[in-house]
Amino acid sequence: MKRRHFLQQTSLASLSLLASRAAWAQSANFPAVRVPLGERHFSSPAVEAIIKTLQANIKDPETAWLFGNCFPNTLDTTVDFEVVGGRPDTYVITGDIDAMWLRDSTAQVWPYLPLMKDDKNLQQLIKGVINRHTACILLDPYANAFYKDVNKISEWKDDLTQMKPGIHERKWEIDSLCYAIRLAHGYWQQSGDTSAFDSQWLEAMRLVLKTFVEQQRFKGNGPYSFQRTTAWATDGVPLGGYGYPVKPNGLICSTFRPSDDATIYPFLIPSNYFAVVALGQLADILKAITANAAFINSTLQLQAQVKKAIQAHGIIQHQQYGQIIAFEVNGFGSVNLMDDANVPSLLSLPYLGAIAPANPLYLRTRKLVLSTNNPFFYVGKAGEGIGGPHTGADTIWPMSIILRAITSQSNAEIAWCIKALRNTHAGTGFMHESFHKDDATKFTRKWFAWANTLYGEMIWKVYRERKSLLA
Repeated sequence: MKRRHFLQQTSLASLSLLASRAAWAQSANFPAVRVPLGERHFSSPAVEAIIKTLQANIKDPETAWLFGNCFPNTLDTTVDFEVVGGRPDTYVITGDIDAMWLRDSTAQVWPYLPLMKDDKNLQQLIKGVINRHTACILLDPYANAFYKDVNKISEWKDDLTQMKPGIHERKWEIDSLCYAIRLAHGYWQQSGDTSAFDSQWLEAMRLVLKTFVEQQRFKGNGPYSFQRTTAWATDGVPLGGYGYPVKPNGLICSTFRPSDDATIYPFLIPSNYFAVVALGQLADILKAITANAAFINSTLQLQAQVKKAIQAHGIIQHQQYGQIIAFEVNGFGSVNLMDDANVPSLLSLPYLGAIAPANPLYLRTRKLVLSTNNPFFYVGKAGEGIGGPHTGADTIWPMSIILRAITSQSNAEIAWCIKALRNTHAGTGFMHESFHKDDATKFTRKWFAWANTLYGEMIWKVYRERKSLLA
């Protein structure tokens, strides 16, 4: 199917829903900030139906308006679908940066997976993301962000690492590969379709395992190193680009965090938790599509090894909170106690299926990361939440407030989060990367599709599970 015809079909099917939504927005006296219909990259009748339903049932008009703007933002503004060689192919930019992160692109389409059964074009779009992930991993499993146009010159072309055409940035982050598996598994669970898991996908997954094993560093530092000429400390990697030393123990090294900031101690525990989940998901898919027992067993053996290492080295005793999960360790006994807003984070572990939200170990850890004992937890006149080095001191990421709601078991806390997000979008109708703790009008990234779609995911979850909080 040609991209033009694909988009025409989805747009026409949504017209009646969009008309009723436009009338609602006008009656609520909120400005129309969503991209006009004719400029949207993709329209899904199933997504529009969810918007219509929730807006009719959310009592607070501003929250309803925010949901209508944010939930479809990925489809409205960031997706580029076509069929290449008979395969759906979807390039997804992160927003105001024309590049595709494996992490962001997964998170951006993740909330739409349950709607594929009602919208086959949407299913093709998401299948195209999986195919694009496969191509990216085959190009370089160590890269975090890619271009559609392989001739585009990256602003990071002079980084001291093995840059290739088609790569925007080559920061090694465990979660990048985990997210690709998460999307593939979620797609399969929701659709039952295994056609994307072809020989190319299997080869990409072998590269994932190979990369994880290399970064356990039992046989030296491995092939990856990274250096950048910059004054920004969190973009630099010491000791020849390999990072500070680790004592190999089964954990996987991550040179960078999901914030794209360099780790201090390379054993990043939230990302290792995510790897345990992803490896289990990969094994589930492999059992369904292949009889390759060696591949399945190597996946499960690595999962067991990382899981055992987390228990031995990633859980520490805190003098105030008791036994908690560390953020980063090095295997020599050094520990970095903090949390970062980006996912995977310690706060987000239940969201990723890595730990139960009622697990006492998680609850003790949660108390620390949502307190001023976390050096990147800020409290100010505009709100409170977790930030990180990426946007500087005193900046709160809406993403952390969203994940606080998603992982909470308290109605009062969830209601507080919804209100806090309503009060800190600075009149734009969208979420941002971060805002200053004392002034929400001082924000970074006006167009950040991951945060927008995640907000929509959270509101929809609350509607399904705790509707009274929105009524």
